[in-house]
Amino acid sequence: MSDPPVLIALDWGTTSFRAYLIARSGRIADRIERPSGILNVPDCDFDRVFNEAAGPWIAQHGALPAVAAGMIGSRQGWVEAPYVSCPAGLEDLAHALVPHTARNGCRLWFVPGVMRNDDDVPDVMRGEETQIVGALGGSSATAQATFVLPGTHSKWVLVENGRIVWFATFMTGEVFAVLAAHSILGRLMAGESEDVAAFRRGIDYAASAGHGGLLKKLFSTRTLGLFEQVPATALRSYLSGLVIGTEIDEALACLAARAGSTKPATITLVGTQSLGKLYVTALATRGLATQYGEAHAAARGLALVAAAAELVPAR
Repeated sequence: MSDPPVLIALDWGTTSFRAYLIARSGRIADRIERPSGILNVPDCDFDRVFNEAAGPWIAQHGALPAVAAGMIGSRQGWVEAPYVSCPAGLEDLAHALVPHTARNGCRLWFVPGVMRNDDDVPDVMRGEETQIVGALGGSSATAQATFVLPGTHSKWVLVENGRIVWFATFMTGEVFAVLAAHSILGRLMAGESEDVAAFRRGIDYAASAGHGGLLKKLFSTRTLGLFEQVPATALRSYLSGLVIGTEIDEALACLAARAGSTKPATITLVGTQSLGKLYVTALATRGLATQYGEAHAAARGLALVAAAAELVPAR
């Protein structure tokens, strides 16, 4: 085989599990995706989940090294990998890997998360740092770049010379899910179809001056439904626009307050395009250009970390 598998890469989060078989060239030779995030593993038997997924690969190709990133390396995961502090890049992550031996004899290394504490309140990421490494492709040539990783806890990340120098977490996805499912705002909602006009209306209201902040504006989701100014089928989209628009405005204010930071010329989105397209629309209303990053950023990042740690042969 001219391009044999050399690595098992695990992107293992709170609700999802993705395993990749990485070839010497860096290509993805095979992949597995399951809803086996750390919260969905009975009795926290992570060994079993790993063996069920990677066992056939190991049987075929031998005891390949495995590198894991995400919440699997948290205090609630399999093996805790302590955080490294900003600024942090590829080499910092590779030097701080935490080794472990699985029940099947396979050697694993857990990627640390990244933390910052420059405003006296800690902020952390775990898994996103590896996606950033993958999106950068191991390059440190870009002087400065801004990344947005939409999700349950959205991350805005500032990178300088290949290293994460600042980031901020916004609980956008979780707040939306809780409000839609467990608050009065969801009572009038019907269906889950997307409504672009309602989404844009929410984005615009988020930015409107003189109308209070998010806590005041959120109730408009109910009143617009009560008075049938937004159809029941469009209320989810309206609420989504409201919270995403608020996230963007808060993030831009944080970037502006950071010494030396200016409004980014282009923002690189890392993650699924289904969610990313909402951010493309929302960011465009704030005059920001966007581009998508590496499609399999986590897998690419894990391969780069493994190479930097000399766990796999150099290409």
